[in-house]
Amino acid sequence: MPESDLDALDRRIIAALQGDGRLSNVELADRVGLSPSPCLRRVKQLEREGYIEGYRAVLRRDRVGLGFSVFVGVKIDGHANERALKFEQAVAAMPEVIACHLVSGEADYFLEVVVPDLQHYQRFLVDKLLELPIVREVRSNIAIQTIKTGAPLPLGHLG
Repeated sequence: MPESDLDALDRRIIAALQGDGRLSNVELADRVGLSPSPCLRRVKQLEREGYIEGYRAVLRRDRVGLGFSVFVGVKIDGHANERALKFEQAVAAMPEVIACHLVSGEADYFLEVVVPDLQHYQRFLVDKLLELPIVREVRSNIAIQTIKTGAPLPLGHLG
């Protein structure tokens, strides 16, 4: 279903679930103006077609002992080859890396890393990231304060 196939009801369903993924089907149906059965069919269709990837709890990092966030710019040697793919696979397997983006600009990749503290970040950096043979340069940016995180996607362009 391309973007243009999302009708107003689908957009309302997606917006409501982004705001609260724990809504019961009855509550969701009431919010979007449908009866429960067609609402559930639409949600299942949105899931099947890949609009909704999943549902999860959003945790407070500091409450679970992961209050140290670092944004890491990584330059690598080479790009469109098997070594770059191995780098991506290795980073994807590191639990400390909660996001990895291939970017343009000074860095080739931008990682978001969460760990308990600076000492744990140092171990991650030295023992894991810098051990990858393709890594040429790393620049770490430590988050001082988080102003906004986990916001719903801005879907205004859909209609």
